[in-house]
Amino acid sequence: MSAISNGFVFLCPGQGAQTVGMGQTWVEFSPAAASVYQAADEITSFGARRLSEFCFAGPQEELNRTDISQPALFTCGMACHSALFEKHPAIVTVAANGLSLGEYTALCIAGAFSFADGLRLVATRGRLMQQAAEASRGGMVALIGADETQANEVCAAAAKDEVLVPANFNAPGQIVVSGSVAACDRAVEVAGTMGLRAAKLAVAGAFHSPLMASAAEGMARALEHVELKPLSVDVWSNVTGLRHHRNDPARLRKLLVEQIVSPVRWSQSCTDMIGALKGGEITGGSDATFHELAPNTVLKGLMRRIDRSTEVHTHDQHDQPQRDHAVQANA
Repeated sequence: MSAISNGFVFLCPGQGAQTVGMGQTWVEFSPAAASVYQAADEITSFGARRLSEFCFAGPQEELNRTDISQPALFTCGMACHSALFEKHPAIVTVAANGLSLGEYTALCIAGAFSFADGLRLVATRGRLMQQAAEASRGGMVALIGADETQANEVCAAAAKDEVLVPANFNAPGQIVVSGSVAACDRAVEVAGTMGLRAAKLAVAGAFHSPLMASAAEGMARALEHVELKPLSVDVWSNVTGLRHHRNDPARLRKLLVEQIVSPVRWSQSCTDMIGALKGGEITGGSDATFHELAPNTVLKGLMRRIDRSTEVHTHDQHDQPQRDHAVQANA
């Protein structure tokens, strides 16, 4: 097989993509992926069970816990990434982008920190966010068909004296708001009067809202103890929707802290990323291919709504011929 000529843009999923069995086929067929999971089991601590056991055997309700799903997703993404490079060592990384927790995976790919430091950070992040969720009665509501102005109107009308803010701008017509349980209940009613579809999400708390302030404070302390190195490729900020500065560790720390209490501007970051790549602002970007790391295919679905002309190759499983072919097509 000839060398891969085109660059790769890696898309890294966030919380919600987790599913029982995640990463298992990669571990079965790839020594590199197995090594990542082995390291993760040695670094993390979950009592009598290993992180890999939650990933491979569940149960789903345990895997869905924020303190478990975040390190699980980071580990699965990095295991998939390592396996792809093991199989196709000529891959050239052009850029990386990650949704919420996935931003840490993207930053690890770009060399901002080691796998071990990244895993410790996301394990801390998950634990702090789980604690913040348990300390407050919060929830999230998906607004289907809403734009940002309408989402702000829903929040203004339904908040009353409680917290309710936009939390995720996932794609055009798909926005999630976050806040207190009562405010979320009112948001469903308000959205209906505006002709919008709304659905409460099965989540542990009001993520990316002021109700996560204690988690943000804890992450600020955790990030102080980790060296952040210059980025080798461009990575996009969930907070700004724009590229991180390649070598500004103080600003990177600030944005990672803000990310916990700020809306995730995924749609904007993808639009900016595609524009920069196709516009020739990034070396090798004009003919780069997009690859979603395991687990699942959530980001591929969102991309269909963001930019239908951008094809995303998914790598949820090792042994799916069409996905391996997506890699080999660049050979």
